[in-house]
Amino acid sequence: MKRIHIKKPDIRGFFTKVRNLKKEDIKRHFKEKKERRQHILEQRRNSRFAKKMQPVYKWMNRLSLPLQFLLACVVNFLIEVISRLSFFEAWDYLVGTPLVFLYNAFMIFATFSIVYLVRRRVFARILISVFWIFLGICNGYLLTKRVTPFNAQDLKVLSDALELTGNYFNTFELVMIIIGVVALVFWVVSMWRRGGQFQGKMHRIIALGGVAVSFGACLVLTNVAIDKRVISNYFGNIAFAYEDYGFPYCFSASLFNTGINKPAGYSEQTMDEISDHGELTKNETGRSAEELPNIMFVQLESFFDPTEVEWLRFSEDPIPNLRKLFSEYSSGYFKVPSVGAGTANTEFEVLTGMSMRFFGPGEYPYKTYGKTKTLESAASALTALGYGAEALHNNGGNFYSRAQVFNHMGFDHYTSKEFMNILQTTPKGWATDDILVPNIMESMDTTEGQDFVFTITVEGHGEYPTEKTLENPEIIVSGVEDEGERNAWEYYVNLMHETDKFVKELIDAVEARNEPTVLVFYGDHLPTMNLEAKDLKSKYLYNTNYVIWDNIGLEKKDGNYAAYQIMAEVFDRLDIHSGTVFNYHQERRQTKNYLADLELLQYDIMYGEQYVYKESGEPVTEGHMVMGVKDAVISEVVKQWDGSFSIYGDHFTKQSKVYINGEKQTTKFLNNTRLDLKESQLNDGDTVMVAQVGSSNTIFRTSKTYEYNGDVLTEVPEDENAPENGRQAFVKQEEEQEE
Repeated sequence: MKRIHIKKPDIRGFFTKVRNLKKEDIKRHFKEKKERRQHILEQRRNSRFAKKMQPVYKWMNRLSLPLQFLLACVVNFLIEVISRLSFFEAWDYLVGTPLVFLYNAFMIFATFSIVYLVRRRVFARILISVFWIFLGICNGYLLTKRVTPFNAQDLKVLSDALELTGNYFNTFELVMIIIGVVALVFWVVSMWRRGGQFQGKMHRIIALGGVAVSFGACLVLTNVAIDKRVISNYFGNIAFAYEDYGFPYCFSASLFNTGINKPAGYSEQTMDEISDHGELTKNETGRSAEELPNIMFVQLESFFDPTEVEWLRFSEDPIPNLRKLFSEYSSGYFKVPSVGAGTANTEFEVLTGMSMRFFGPGEYPYKTYGKTKTLESAASALTALGYGAEALHNNGGNFYSRAQVFNHMGFDHYTSKEFMNILQTTPKGWATDDILVPNIMESMDTTEGQDFVFTITVEGHGEYPTEKTLENPEIIVSGVEDEGERNAWEYYVNLMHETDKFVKELIDAVEARNEPTVLVFYGDHLPTMNLEAKDLKSKYLYNTNYVIWDNIGLEKKDGNYAAYQIMAEVFDRLDIHSGTVFNYHQERRQTKNYLADLELLQYDIMYGEQYVYKESGEPVTEGHMVMGVKDAVISEVVKQWDGSFSIYGDHFTKQSKVYINGEKQTTKFLNNTRLDLKESQLNDGDTVMVAQVGSSNTIFRTSKTYEYNGDVLTEVPEDENAPENGRQAFVKQEEEQEE
């Protein structure tokens, strides 16, 4: 038997060669490598097989347009197979709606027209095909995690999504995604090297004209398809729209169709009639200041009554406290704009009274408008009557750009997770909601008068694992045959059981204050559980539940409301008539042209000439909001036995970071009174400060700055030009916009 000899690596010789390398040697190496590559390519071009294929290549070049359209059809079909997670459903779509399929294929075909601008046409076709298929893969994978398809607005919240990858993907999935992306990049690069080049004469001017004609034809065809009702530019249900009209068109529509298009009939005279000659902008109430109650809205993440599912069974009522509230206080179905995702859009409707139906498909107005522009809201409507306006959320302050949006909406304070000492999380890593109760009470203590408090919970957030996660669940779920699906439902239902406990805890805390209060609880959307309308008692996927608790003796008056109507309804029951859009709902609901005029009103306020404000002026001209309601406090700096330093004080959280001489340090959070610096050095004369830091290193609020001198801390006087503490992030944004 032949022995295998493994040659010992000559490590010393290798490093000797590296040390003796000259610049000329490196140049010669790459030159020889390039020549070898050219020689190999030349051999391939002159090979017997290549010569036989020359007539085929010429034939393919002559028929490149029809062949490209065929390729576009193949790519389109692959996208639909991936998006629908089924070959047969994609085939049914092709056969059932061939015109829609061909229209989407033509969209892809139009993008292929740019290949005639370059010589590496094969590579260009591969690159474009990979681009479209990659988008399809993103859509297919996201649909395994949520109900809402992949759309252009997801790109605008990409930074937020990257922060939450650990909540949606396990380690194996992340590793496989990274490996897949790297492999794809290597393959594309190899195809660039291997792919041949067009040898004929280039006609780039003609090719450029062809590109323009292709995209122009695509626009014309789109308008014809809409006129002939082959496709639609209104997506009442974005998930169904993707199924009906195809991924390429729907994704493109979400990319280019944003905001509110100018409605027919828009004019100053029309808006004067709709606004009742400026009466809609009034801010008034029939109650005295003493009679006005606190108004609190709590958005419950992914909440709806689990007993609404026809076939689910439970060992006991998962929401006993809310069930009691449903029977004793005003309640009903709550119509939301999305399913399985889109929390921020439900918020938008509730806070502004505006309907999402008039915006682009899948759009997030928080990102496309509220992030950079001021906007009238419930906060501005109530602060006009003397209310304090507080917002709270036990997730990141920058998520969905909420900090910037709430500032532009007229809130006074926003307490995000950066200011909360969160100790408990769900198995999937989301903060539990019990942390909100003391923070809500603390926010209300910042004002002497009435408060408007808007709270967003996060504990009920998906995804809901199909593996057994809860060892001893309080609620046992049955009625589901598939074990993985049953595990997911059991996990979700027990989260709702915890939500139910939070509701009771918050009501108890509010009652203990002995202040007149109206408290509204509602779900932002159904969970991502692949529900169909037939599974629900209401037979409608956009219904969650709401209840209005109060301690002022309001009459129980059940009803079903859309998210954009609920604020106006609560205001009306309290004899509050404030806020342009809320006044509109109170006066025009269930009247002729209610929705058509609402579209005109929304357009005028956000994208039009703001005729409705010509007498009263804009309700919000600039933000004044402060992040958090209290500063981190530094009491002492202690040098430990190992040479490291500890910062002692109060109001520290996991998002507290120590800054030395203005530079952020690696900070270890021990508890709300101690932060450790394991890798930093403090010298006499250095300045030290603690900041609450959000994503993208956004400083939301800081402690006082101190000069360190051994055991002595000396407070550094504040810069007279420094922004108000808690407004650092907003002042920075304003400066960037001015530049």
